[in-house]
Amino acid sequence: MYLQRLVLVYKVAFEPSAEKEFLKLPKTAQELIASKIIDLQNGKFSSDKGLQGKHKGKFRKRAGDYRIVYLKENNLLVITVIRVAHRKEIY
Repeated sequence: MYLQRLVLVYKVAFEPSAEKEFLKLPKTAQELIASKIIDLQNGKFSSDKGLQGKHKGKFRKRAGDYRIVYLKENNLLVITVIRVAHRKEIY
C-alpha cells in the first residue's frame, strides 16, 4: 500500500496597499516576486526570517533586492502579503 504525501497549499491574499506596491514595480521584479509568492503558496518557508520589534509575528521572504513581508494566519493556511518594497524602504 502506498501512502500519498499530503500537500498543503496556502491561500495568498494581498493587502490593497501591497498590491499597489507590487504593480508599480518593474516587470522583472514582479516576475521574481511572483515566483517567491508561489513558494509561499506551496509552503516553502525554510529561509524566511521572523521579524522583531513592532513587526513581531510577521515574516519576510527575500526576492533579490526586494522583500515580501507577510503574516501567517493561525491554522487557516492563509498568508497575507502586507508589503512588497525595495529592501531600503521596507521597514
